[in-house]
Amino acid sequence: MKNLVLGALVAVFALSGCRKDTPMLNVYAIIHDEEARALTDLFTQKTGIPVSYLRATTGELVSRVIAEKDDPQADVLLGGASSFHIQADEAGALYAYTSPAAQGVPPYAVAPDGTWTGFCLLTLGIGVNEARFAQKFPGIAVPRTWEDLLNPAFKGEIVMTDPAASSTSYLFVQGQLQRLGWDAGWDYLLALAPLVGQFPDSGSAPPKLIGTGEYAIGIAYLHALTKYRSLGFDIQLVAPPQSVGDVDCVAILKNAKHLDAAKQFVDFILSVEAQELMSSLDFTTPVNPDARGVAGSIPIADIDVIDYDTKQASEQRKDVLDRWAKEVR
Repeated sequence: MKNLVLGALVAVFALSGCRKDTPMLNVYAIIHDEEARALTDLFTQKTGIPVSYLRATTGELVSRVIAEKDDPQADVLLGGASSFHIQADEAGALYAYTSPAAQGVPPYAVAPDGTWTGFCLLTLGIGVNEARFAQKFPGIAVPRTWEDLLNPAFKGEIVMTDPAASSTSYLFVQGQLQRLGWDAGWDYLLALAPLVGQFPDSGSAPPKLIGTGEYAIGIAYLHALTKYRSLGFDIQLVAPPQSVGDVDCVAILKNAKHLDAAKQFVDFILSVEAQELMSSLDFTTPVNPDARGVAGSIPIADIDVIDYDTKQASEQRKDVLDRWAKEVR
């Protein structure tokens, strides 16, 4: 049913926004609908260029970008970790564009060939619903490290997304493989998986499920957990040592039908105004050195992160997901 609905949406999207005789800029959006709507509306206000966007999961849209590379039904891919953009680039689906607005952006946030650019920093952490945790686990300390999650008492009370569908969870999986090594990393993942009560597709699901008290513990981006806490949900944030961070990226699709508008959109997304808007909505950390994160967002400098190899993550993706499907799901 989900595939049928997505297909119907894309059909409407293609008919309304991808004709060669219209100036409409078409965007595939991996970021949340609220952020996609706010950013595209502001872009239209500033440039006069109308935007149509389709919101779906990382896995669905990256697969679509690759499948459509010879005749893309969108001009821009907005959101998704760098490893997924590398995957699309290696498939020949992205257009190389180095924006003048990328000056000052950290080197790790810009593709060497200019095919993608990061626009905000994302770091994984642990969220704990304090009331449910206290009820379910009296006398047990809140998990402070990734290893603490392996407590057998937590069985069924952990929620994390499916790495095959979500860039959030694939980043977590790769984080364990890179910090521990391949064999020890898989030992960790195979010990954790039986304790997980649910593997939803969307990276936005764990913070919500933790906040509403359906699970005691969740693995998610810290900015997403912070956002739910700011709304009054009962969430304690934990930034474990040896965490992993990545950048949410924007890229122009190869053979984009509205290339000039797509370049203007990338320039806009990297601007101070757009990045501060994004942070105000989602508590993310801007990559533009002149942009300020919203109060309550956690600076990357305050978090212990490993030296994450995005190229390795991209190259290993098929092998990792094949093994995950075989041994976990």
